Amino acid sequence: MAGCAARAPPGSEARLSLATFLLGASVLALPLLTRAGLQGRTGLALYVAGLNALLLLLYRPPRYQIAIRACFLGFVFGCGMLLSFSQSSWSHFGWYMCSLSLFHYSEYLVTAVNNPKSLSLDSFLLNHSLEYTVAALSSWLEFTLENIFWPELKQITWLSVTGLLMVVFGECLRKAAMFTAGSNFNHVVQNEKSDTHTLVTSGVYAWFRHPSYVGWFYWSIGTQVMLCNPICGVSYALTVWRFFRDRTEEEEISLIHFFGEEYLEYKKRVPTGLPFIKGVKVDL
Repeated sequence: MAGCAARAPPGSEARLSLATFLLGASVLALPLLTRAGLQGRTGLALYVAGLNALLLLLYRPPRYQIAIRACFLGFVFGCGMLLSFSQSSWSHFGWYMCSLSLFHYSEYLVTAVNNPKSLSLDSFLLNHSLEYTVAALSSWLEFTLENIFWPELKQITWLSVTGLLMVVFGECLRKAAMFTAGSNFNHVVQNEKSDTHTLVTSGVYAWFRHPSYVGWFYWSIGTQVMLCNPICGVSYALTVWRFFRDRTEEEEISLIHFFGEEYLEYKKRVPTGLPFIKGVKVDL
């Protein structure tokens, strides 16, 4: 895994990422440049070139790698905001851009604050998997084609709002799970128990055994409901359900190994939170 600077002062990665995310989001000021006489595309190209030059001047590896990723996500968020308030058929795609960029950035930020020992560039989850990338590209392609040939399909506001509410719920639940778990949370399923690893059963973990997965589950489906993507909406639901079914079973095997009877009792009391997923079967 690509790591961050080992000797960086505590919290420095979080501050760096936040500053550069906000720097990227300053693309929101671009309309002011176009009013001043710059053409839209020219202004955007100059803005992007200026941002990259500034980051190269201010930071050296590995801090530059953090800065460029956070700045890129801030840029996507800012562009999404501009698109959201435009009077075009792409406004709901702007909601999606904001949701996607904020999700990936907040994964890094919360990890930096909550569990800095596990922090790496991979904490942005930008390179999650090939399947994740293909799924995202497929949803963009579906939205584009349907927006061209059936634009009325992308104007079902109540459905997009429903998707947005699913996204907000999923995002909040996942981040609450990360904060509640603290240093026990990791993006990678652990096969060995660390000295500080404890079983968390309070907060949102009293509602669901896997609240971070529940949050991501509804967030991912919500993005497609928001985009009014019927094909990806169905395929996302089936794919993420299967992914989290396998993931919960893999994780619970480790948790039973780590905590034994304590986890088995917790498993009896609290559901996974994922529909029709009960977790690993235990023969007593």
